[in-house]
Amino acid sequence: MKVLIAEDDQYASTLYETALTERGHEAFFTQDGKSCVETYMKAVSESMDNGSSSDGKSISPFSAVVLDYRMPEMNGLEVAKEILSINPKERIIFASAHVIDTLAQSISELGKVVELLQKPFEMDAFVDLLEDIGVTKGLEELNVDVKSIRELRPSREQLRDLLEGLRKIQKGRVL
Repeated sequence: MKVLIAEDDQYASTLYETALTERGHEAFFTQDGKSCVETYMKAVSESMDNGSSSDGKSISPFSAVVLDYRMPEMNGLEVAKEILSINPKERIIFASAHVIDTLAQSISELGKVVELLQKPFEMDAFVDLLEDIGVTKGLEELNVDVKSIRELRPSREQLRDLLEGLRKIQKGRVL
């Protein structure tokens, strides 16, 4: 999994990097909002140059973009607006000590609910959220070959819909 993280606190960035690399993920870091948008745009451009979107669909060069809410240059909300204007389906996670304010502003200005992590948080919980551990475990409990499904690169919504649909089928068989 490739994750773009915008975090102006170097200590927090080090914690993110350690947690993600220990679990086999690739992390890209920026220290402010403006450089985050630039990094995202560059990754989209490189993906397009490599033919990743020959079908005209949105390009997601990252599995998720994690944004500190308060950053120099551009705040997390401004960054999210820019990224979502390029790819409305990009997964955005705000890491904030001010979750209530972040939630209210993100809903009113972005028109959608984004994921939020209340700072401070445990790094294992952070990586579990990125990996959608709950959905993965649910699919595995239903004997789904998660590895094969992931190779198809479904969206998070598609994975959750699959799990929900399979649970409904399972429930219907049990009754």
